[in-house]
Amino acid sequence: MTQEYAISTYPDWQKVTADLNKLASSPLVPLKHEAMKEYLNYYDQKCRKSKQITDEAKATIPGGVQHNLAFNHPFPIAIAKADDAFMWDLDGNKYVDFLCAGGPTIIGNNWKPVRDKVIELLRDCGPITGLFHEYELKLANLIKQHYPSCEMFRMLGSGTEADMAAIRLARTATGKSAVIKAGGAYHGWSDQLVYGLHIPGSSSAEAIGIPRDCNKNTQEFFPTDIDGLAKQMEKNAAKGGTACVLLEPLGPESGTRPVPLDFAKQVRELCDKHGSLLIFDEVVTAFRVGLKGAQGYFGVKPDLTVFGKCIAGGYPMAGGVGGRKDIVSYCAAGVESGKKRAYVGGTLSANPLSCVAGYWYIKECERTDAALKAGHAGDRLARGLQEIVERRHLPYVVYNQGSIVHLETSGAMFVDLNIVGAMESAKARKVVMEEMGAAFMAEGIITLAGSRIYTMMAHTDEIIDDVIGRFDRIFSSVELAR
Repeated sequence: MTQEYAISTYPDWQKVTADLNKLASSPLVPLKHEAMKEYLNYYDQKCRKSKQITDEAKATIPGGVQHNLAFNHPFPIAIAKADDAFMWDLDGNKYVDFLCAGGPTIIGNNWKPVRDKVIELLRDCGPITGLFHEYELKLANLIKQHYPSCEMFRMLGSGTEADMAAIRLARTATGKSAVIKAGGAYHGWSDQLVYGLHIPGSSSAEAIGIPRDCNKNTQEFFPTDIDGLAKQMEKNAAKGGTACVLLEPLGPESGTRPVPLDFAKQVRELCDKHGSLLIFDEVVTAFRVGLKGAQGYFGVKPDLTVFGKCIAGGYPMAGGVGGRKDIVSYCAAGVESGKKRAYVGGTLSANPLSCVAGYWYIKECERTDAALKAGHAGDRLARGLQEIVERRHLPYVVYNQGSIVHLETSGAMFVDLNIVGAMESAKARKVVMEEMGAAFMAEGIITLAGSRIYTMMAHTDEIIDDVIGRFDRIFSSVELAR
């Protein structure tokens, strides 16, 4: 293949934004009551073991489930097996996996060539020693090969930890405090970054249990407002400056709010002007957009790059931060003292199991052209969904950035917080989104919250076409507005 990146056509962000805003301000278009009742009946009749075990779990696990990506309506589904493009629950029901563990599953579930390498390691070494392992270096060099901006790389335990480390490094390197993020973007759940989540302008609305001082130096700007970001940086310049701007390069929530094609370039220029660092959060986009990630696609070199789930190919303890040598060097490990240091840690970080899994998963992505094939599946699915929406005259919004497919049926995350009754509207729209997600799963389609769909190499044309038919069946039962 001559194509290098999974995104064959960049979405028209202005049209998508206008369509999303229209959806969020229009009457809801849910499934008909009888159709929804029938879909919920699927769970009662076909998913009894899942209900039993998650009900039991509520006695010792908050809410009965421990994963934020787990779909909870009407109750969580307990998965017993994952292989290739599919997952099976405790009752033996088969699903097409479009959750992809939140992004890192680019090739296929439980990929045998990687699994074999992990089993070999477990026989010879075990999952952790607490000391150096050769695959730490192999993985770091492989990341540096594909991401030239990552002159050095420090493995951590999760994307949340990597974002924490990145802003700590930025403050250490610049001597400045302010951190600016795009409103609506998610960069983990640390005290400093639970700010402006999900909906732009929400600031500390979700910072429950977090003292206000923890995020007093965190600021947000509207995702596509480069002038607003410029003004905020000018304002900060008079008060000590901006340490860094933290971006999901496709836009908040993996492109749920798409940004202009040259947006990252404009932010790079602003950071250079103000002596601030540019941080790319590529927890989802690394290796999924292409082997060189979103920074390769946009041709923009960040100072620091945050990695997450993809670094271990779906295996646990997956996160890290890479970037300029002079910056990343501040988080050197060990007990050496007397040097300026941005303290980070983690006993399980860079354990042999994670490093072996990550190295061989990336090698398999290279060998198979996984990102491009996953992107082809995303293009095919998005075209099919768009055809259904247009044919059935539905107000839903469909677009994709390669293997990241967005299907918005209620506009729950696009409510304007400045209007009267905004929060009530958002809650009602969230209910519709949850009901749609439940209908999708009852039809054997696992998505992220009923609105985001990740494709992988294992999604063949036949699988995609079959799934398009299932979506068509669901949308045939929509209650059209009168």
